[in-house]
Amino acid sequence: MADASYFPLIEVSGTPRERGLAHGRAAADRVKKSAALYRKELERRKVDYATQEKLARRFVPIIGDFDPTYVDEMRGIAEGAGVAFEAVVTVNCRTEMMFGFKEAIAAQETNAAMKDGCTGVVAMPSVTASGRVIHAHNWDWRQEAADSSIVLRVRSDNAPDILTLVEAGGLARHGFNAAGIALTANFLTCDRDFRQPGNVPLGILRRKILEQATLASAVREVASTKRFCSNNIMLSDAAGEAIDLECAPDEVFWIQPEGGLLPHSNHFLSPVARAKVVDIQLPRAADTLYRASRVNDYLAQRRGRIDYKDMVEALSDRYGFPDSVLRSPKPAVFDAISATVCMTVIDAKLGKMWIARKPYERIDFAEYAIAADTAARPVTQLAA
Repeated sequence: MADASYFPLIEVSGTPRERGLAHGRAAADRVKKSAALYRKELERRKVDYATQEKLARRFVPIIGDFDPTYVDEMRGIAEGAGVAFEAVVTVNCRTEMMFGFKEAIAAQETNAAMKDGCTGVVAMPSVTASGRVIHAHNWDWRQEAADSSIVLRVRSDNAPDILTLVEAGGLARHGFNAAGIALTANFLTCDRDFRQPGNVPLGILRRKILEQATLASAVREVASTKRFCSNNIMLSDAAGEAIDLECAPDEVFWIQPEGGLLPHSNHFLSPVARAKVVDIQLPRAADTLYRASRVNDYLAQRRGRIDYKDMVEALSDRYGFPDSVLRSPKPAVFDAISATVCMTVIDAKLGKMWIARKPYERIDFAEYAIAADTAARPVTQLAA
């Protein structure tokens, strides 16, 4: 799609290497922007390029042991885009690269200021007007990611097809698959993070989750995989289920919908988790407390008639601006700018998701479908 106000849709198929080559060639400019974004992020942390490459290479055998086809696909992306393989690894391991190594921590007080965001919510069939699951999400991160991301449609012979919004060069971020499994994720951090550097990076795990044909197998994949750092994973199934997994590196805590709603922001909510781990993010970003409750309270008033518009309104909340559910660009760590990169609404039963790029400017959605031969298209309003 030529319109720069929307994310381009790229379809890939074939062997892992062929998929990677197609991804890299079709999105070469954006892959280079992704690589440049994280090269700059690491340089801000006083990590020179040679050290960046060294750190990236540490992840290659870890990813290869987890699934060697992912290494093949990343090599294909690098070749297709004309960038270093290590740059593609960095995009796929960006959280771990920026926050997980002593080489990337310029000073303890600076590390304490690190902040990612995201607010997500799932509305269950019992509370929606359509009787279908609606899964929605605000991705809060670096402003530049709005210009380096794509929507990737992955055709596979061995797993359900996938539709995912991802930073170009990445294997997955958030989206859904042809089996009806949807995934979004929220930043979490606790006192157990970054102690076991041999564990699996988050972006790689998300791709594996989206390759699962059932909610049970998706949950099992999370529960059986040790991670390098914490993350919150929101899962839904178009057949009518949802579960939130608050993941410490070595343990998973779960939350299920209450009153037909499942909201989450960036702090541990599970009573068991709060009794067992030290939540590091909470004192750094107190707005996480009200972001989840604001979304929940808005939608709770509309139980039984919640539609796409209500989900958009909930995620457009400006209370506490600039530390609100919908975030306008503001200064962030290391002189960067953070904002809500995009807003996403997923209806996996229909096989569609709608994404608004830079929603703090205007909430203009483009529609993306998992069906073959469907192009991305702008829409004036979300409708079934």
